Amino acid sequence: MHRRVTSLTSIVRTVLAVVLLGLVTATTPGVATASTSTPATPTTPVSPATSVTPVMAGVALAAAPVSTAPPPSPKPSPAPKKAAPKPAAKSAPGPAGGKRTAIVALGDSTASGEGAGDYDAGTKGEKGDWCHRSSHAYVRHTGLASTAFNLSCSGATSANVGFGTAVHDTEGSQAKRLAQLAKNFKVTTVVTQFGANDDPSFGNLMVRCVAVYLNPSLPGCATSLGGQWQSKLAAMKPKVQHALADVRDAMRQAGYQDQDYTLVVASYASPVTETMVSTHGFIGCPFRKEDAKWGRTTAVPQLSNALRAVADQVGARFLDLSRATEGHEACTSQGVEWQRRLTVDPKVFANGGISAASHLAQESFHPNAIAHAQLASCLTSFVRGGAKHGMCLPGKDGKLRAQAGDAGPLRVLAK
Repeated sequence: MHRRVTSLTSIVRTVLAVVLLGLVTATTPGVATASTSTPATPTTPVSPATSVTPVMAGVALAAAPVSTAPPPSPKPSPAPKKAAPKPAAKSAPGPAGGKRTAIVALGDSTASGEGAGDYDAGTKGEKGDWCHRSSHAYVRHTGLASTAFNLSCSGATSANVGFGTAVHDTEGSQAKRLAQLAKNFKVTTVVTQFGANDDPSFGNLMVRCVAVYLNPSLPGCATSLGGQWQSKLAAMKPKVQHALADVRDAMRQAGYQDQDYTLVVASYASPVTETMVSTHGFIGCPFRKEDAKWGRTTAVPQLSNALRAVADQVGARFLDLSRATEGHEACTSQGVEWQRRLTVDPKVFANGGISAASHLAQESFHPNAIAHAQLASCLTSFVRGGAKHGMCLPGKDGKLRAQAGDAGPLRVLAK
């Protein structure tokens, strides 16, 4: 019996090692990350051979209805032939008076909808674009404006959000696209979610923790990475601040003042938890429990604190998502899963060809479609509530609720 268990464990580790190779490639800076499968039902166990997701991403127009290019400027109405023209009516405060309202998302994979499935055509690996913008992404379901645009791209960094020449997955500056879009629509809300792909390199962190699980002789990633985490966050902050300053500047170029719209900076939720089911390593969560605990209780909350400080510096509102999937993480023993497990999707080859090999596991450990629906509801409540700082917390009714203020101590899930 012992030999059979040992043999099975070796097979699982070998399979995961192959997946790990894909994850390493997918999360290397400058390489795209994505996949095109519809998420598995969170309550259904998913095997490592069919389930995966690294971390965040970068740029391109996608509206509801989806649009891959900025809409054309409206044509001026012809002047009346007989009657003398009447004085122009006074436009509403701010630019684009009378135009359709819009909410816009900028950022990486979490904002793009990576892991939620049903990705827009043109972002599923076609011609090298792996941005994976999902029709389920939270920005498209808030009801805060008549139109929603998602400029986010899986794997994007601060350099891809701000102005500049950086290109990610064939797409250029998100701020530049925002400036054009804001001239054609009355943008009321801009939601940003990025920074994790900068110095923290959250995707590579996940890869490191998987490698540690596969090799028991290695020190835990909490031990090996814990001492570097704060310095990585410190290095990230000025990059995020610079990109957010570009976002402000993009809106000013379009004729907006800062008070004409709401700028929201959102953080990230922990994809895994220490309260995983006992078979977690075999069903898509190859992490040591002590490492998962460090990520949930230390790494993710500290990342949120860093982003909150930057939001305050640029005068933005801050939405803390560090506890948004608490009790709903991948492989949790607590309830319905809102995060994807390790997910391998061979269908990526259909759109991306042989180069798709590095995107096999792109969907892994990202919020699924159920999570995005919850995030949309929480974001809507937060924006309408007007608080400068807020957080999303799961309630006893299984729904995500917005609360004003900063997140308190993490709930103890298990001893």
